Amino acid sequence: MSKLIARVALSFVLFTLGDSVQAQQPTNVPRIGYFSASTRSNQTAPIEAFLQGLRELGYVEGKNIAIEWRWAESKFDRLPDLAAELLRLKVDIIVSAGPSATRAAKKATTTIPIVMTNESDPVGTGFVASLARPGGNITGLSTLAPELDGKRLELLKETVFKLSRVAVIGRSAEPGYAQLTKDLDLAAAVLKVKVQHLDLPDPKEPETAFRAASKGRADAVLLVGSPGFNRKQFVDLAVKSRLPAMYYQPEYVEDGGLMCYGVNRNDLYRRAATYVDKILKGRKPTDLPVEQPIKFEFIINLRAAKQIGLTIPPNVLVRADRVIK
Repeated sequence: MSKLIARVALSFVLFTLGDSVQAQQPTNVPRIGYFSASTRSNQTAPIEAFLQGLRELGYVEGKNIAIEWRWAESKFDRLPDLAAELLRLKVDIIVSAGPSATRAAKKATTTIPIVMTNESDPVGTGFVASLARPGGNITGLSTLAPELDGKRLELLKETVFKLSRVAVIGRSAEPGYAQLTKDLDLAAAVLKVKVQHLDLPDPKEPETAFRAASKGRADAVLLVGSPGFNRKQFVDLAVKSRLPAMYYQPEYVEDGGLMCYGVNRNDLYRRAATYVDKILKGRKPTDLPVEQPIKFEFIINLRAAKQIGLTIPPNVLVRADRVIK
């Protein structure tokens, strides 16, 4: 009899503890949809920066926040389906990593808040009405890319002796591309450099663009913001063609590319977490101004310069925030 009483008592304790543990678990964990046209391997550092930003604000994935990761793997026709999938999952917020993802998310919903991580021209693309007053369900961060591409062209001009022709490689289907090319043409006219615009619809086939650059007698290559490129493949082609190349992300330089100048992308992704926090606490995207970058970086890879027989001028080298030797 005493054993039966003990078993009953133990069952009651376990049942009570189970109820207590269940009561302590969050019943309504916010669900974030992270949405990108690229691959996860191409965004390792930005993802960690985003997660770090969330942790700094008290959010830990798997504990008090859930994240649905969706990657188009450079297959841009998949973006609408992935956006629809996030809607079916009833995410509370969509974080869009790049203009193609933002455009697909915008077409999919006008009610779920969308946080942009790095849009070059959110007003020109129609994502927001203005930076100060977004006016809809989209807000986030702008990269000022059109202005930055002009600066990249200027740095190429200072680096490459007698630079006269530059091949600009990108995807014309990207939102904001038309404005970007206009700004680049204006900068090229001031610098007295001829620009050869090379559209690359399939980012997995950069050989086509490099053949066209060589045929056009380009002195250098400027890669403008386009998701889905195989960085190592692109860098290797630039070295094989012996063309100085300017990139927009440090990962290209870390993989053997010559140089990059641009926004500190990791800082943007870390700051995107603050938008998530504010929206989860009840703020509306239309009341949250789009912020601009505050950190920039110029990186030079001297090993890459040596591979193509290029000497970096001292006045350019001294301006680098980081030099890879």
